[in-house]
Amino acid sequence: MTRIEFIKKIEERRKQLDITIENLAKLSGLGTRTVNRFFAGEDVKLSTVEKITTFLGTNLAGDEKVSIKKLKKNRAAKRALFMASLVQSTSALEKQGLEKKEIGKMTKELENQFLTGLYKDRLWID
Repeated sequence: MTRIEFIKKIEERRKQLDITIENLAKLSGLGTRTVNRFFAGEDVKLSTVEKITTFLGTNLAGDEKVSIKKLKKNRAAKRALFMASLVQSTSALEKQGLEKKEIGKMTKELENQFLTGLYKDRLWID
């Protein structure tokens, strides 16, 4: 596989996940300029390629290691837990903390919203 073919494969994966270059850069711990250089076919460090491919759930050959569905579900769960913890923290400050059962229901609903509902377009925003 040529470098161009590899980059196209990784670009397609990024598009399948519906993640912007800016959010990919931020979430993988890289600079936007560095990620843009990678997708432009410029020389980048191997560690840069590794961070991008790992975040996108592929190996260094661009082959899938983690399914798109699993990546999205994991991200939605993480975002939902974060949002539920914010609500719980605010409620606790007001001495009205939620019970575990309610937090679980809230987290599950938020996760569904990140996957298919109201927050779907905010899945990869940090």
